[in-house]
Amino acid sequence: MEEIIFKSDDLLVMNLINYFITEENYNPMVIHGINDEIWLENLNSDYKIVRIVSHHIHNKEQLDFDKFKLSRIVKQVKKKTLSLKVKVLNIYTDVEDEKLLSDNDVFVTKEADINNPKLTSIFPNIVEKTERKEDGIEYFIKVTDSINKKNEKRSKMAEKIFSYKTPSITYIIMGICVFLFIMMYIFGNGSESTSTLIKFGANYDLLTKSGEYYRLFTCMFLHIGIWHLLCNMYSLYIIGKEIENLYGKSKYLVIYVLSGLCGSILSLAFSHNTISAGASGAIFGLLGALLYFGYYYRTYLGATIRSSIIPVIILNLIIGMLIPGISNSAHIGGLVGGILVSMMVGVPDKSTKIEKTNGLILSIIYICFICYLAFM
Repeated sequence: MEEIIFKSDDLLVMNLINYFITEENYNPMVIHGINDEIWLENLNSDYKIVRIVSHHIHNKEQLDFDKFKLSRIVKQVKKKTLSLKVKVLNIYTDVEDEKLLSDNDVFVTKEADINNPKLTSIFPNIVEKTERKEDGIEYFIKVTDSINKKNEKRSKMAEKIFSYKTPSITYIIMGICVFLFIMMYIFGNGSESTSTLIKFGANYDLLTKSGEYYRLFTCMFLHIGIWHLLCNMYSLYIIGKEIENLYGKSKYLVIYVLSGLCGSILSLAFSHNTISAGASGAIFGLLGALLYFGYYYRTYLGATIRSSIIPVIILNLIIGMLIPGISNSAHIGGLVGGILVSMMVGVPDKSTKIEKTNGLILSIIYICFICYLAFM
């Protein structure tokens, strides 16, 4: 029977990995072609990447090559995660001369070295949380079990967020829009009739500014012509069910209504003697919410944001500029409103109370500002 022997530096690396994954919510990164290095990422941390390097650094030339290799990989990470700046904490466990390292590097050869001012200033609880009584295979089993429990918890949360749920709120909103569209033909002169649109609550600046503020809300469910209805309902079906699935029904409803109101208000600021209606302001708010969600999950959705979400937003704004009769101000108002309201309600499993509070404050400031533009 062979005996498994763990070296002290193996236990040190395991201890550090266990701390960063279970206590600081870092995730392992897969970097192809890299040996004897552990890469961990947490895009919500000041140091987005923690790199534990266990191979031997002989001299300055080898360290310079290591830094060059690091800079190339970080460029790829920036591109993938849409990050302008990625701070990296390098933890070296085997360097010939500690003086070779820069101020941003940490040299740790034994667990006592974890009590390093560079580490404790960034992670104040690292010394306390890396204390251990176990040794060898006993500690290896404990670390493995701890990381597995953390990963299981993450998997359950991811399953809860990304698993399919029936988009009932989206179907209800679509049903209201279609119902009102039909009613305009039954009890009025059709969806393109000015008098009928005003009767059903379209956003008419002269009436809205005179005190009929309900029009800012009701106009979100009215559409002018069958193509306007079909285009918006198709967009709502595609985008709405995704946002409802990712944020949950109550947050989705708040995002839809408030971003739609923001679109209606900003449209009012740039219109004169004009009737406007449609769900496009709210739909742009949902695009903003998707953009905000993707920012937090950009490790997985970075490519989708670059190739799909941003181009769709830009294309629709360009179309709004080129085609007469489209209220681009409603689109912009809804888009910005959707981002800020999403910050206020928070991204599941990501947003902190401080971020939600900031979102609430910014949303209030934004709504007050566009109300000033519209009514003052």
